[in-house]
Amino acid sequence: MQAMILRRPGTPLEWMELPDPVPGPGEIRVKVSACGVCRTDLHVIDGELPGGKLPIIPGHEIVGRIDALGEGVSGLAIGQRVGIPWLGHTCGTCFYCLGGAENLCDRPLFTGYTRHGGYATAAIADARYAFPLGEIGDDVALAPLLCAGLIGWRSLVMAGEGKRLGLYGFGAAAHIVAQVAKWQGRRIFAFTQKDDRETQDFARSLGAEWAGGSEDNPPEVLDAAIIYAPVGAVVPLALKAVRKGGRVVCAGIHMSTIPAFSYDLLWEERQLVSVANLTRQDGLDFLDLAPRIGVKTRTTVYKLRDANRALADLREGRFDGAAVLVP
Repeated sequence: MQAMILRRPGTPLEWMELPDPVPGPGEIRVKVSACGVCRTDLHVIDGELPGGKLPIIPGHEIVGRIDALGEGVSGLAIGQRVGIPWLGHTCGTCFYCLGGAENLCDRPLFTGYTRHGGYATAAIADARYAFPLGEIGDDVALAPLLCAGLIGWRSLVMAGEGKRLGLYGFGAAAHIVAQVAKWQGRRIFAFTQKDDRETQDFARSLGAEWAGGSEDNPPEVLDAAIIYAPVGAVVPLALKAVRKGGRVVCAGIHMSTIPAFSYDLLWEERQLVSVANLTRQDGLDFLDLAPRIGVKTRTTVYKLRDANRALADLREGRFDGAAVLVP
């Protein structure tokens, strides 16, 4: 197999030829056909997330077909198309797993972070954490759903049922969530970097009725806001934009330092919450709903060997939507 490998944080990924991996008990091997490039991959590569495995093959928005089954795997078959997400394994025995919150497991494994991921021609996965994808839809178009879509869905649920929804940072996750929220009958207000007219136009094309810079005041007070930008300075801006009793959801796995802000912004029962990972039920719910809604992803395709260029383009915001690697 071929793979792009991270040896040390802060260094470019290296192209390597490796032996084909063999699935162990309860595992599957997937021939990768597409793997999305997520902002979390940047956090892994930049060393902003502690406790990762090195060397590591990044990538956790994997679409491919099973070409080998480990001992004891049932319910999946050779040739079946599956998706492999960020959550790669949970212990099943800790307080959180037993309480239905496996996304907070004390002893988890994460694809592309603590177990090898999909920047490769093949990947091993715990069979219990692979989602059957059926045969509807293109591999490249489906890949961003495996994280941008899933975390976007979980953050949307956590935002509550308010109709006026602000989305701060209009990238891979927001461009999916906007479509779901619009289908639900919500009104979308998109916040981007200042004067980023192209992204603001993109947001409007997906149903946002207003788009502006993160520091701009929306034309109406918001019921809720979701922050996808990894920028802590956005938090007080979002709190200022939501109504009394409104909720601000921080949806990223990493964020720069949140600056001090006046208690007045939090008072009147405004809520500030975070999203951590996802559960398998989140995946089942969203992947069932997405085709019924008709979610469309905008993708920019890169060859696997060009993973470093894709990551650089993501960092600099050189495309709208999501980047996807193909072997």
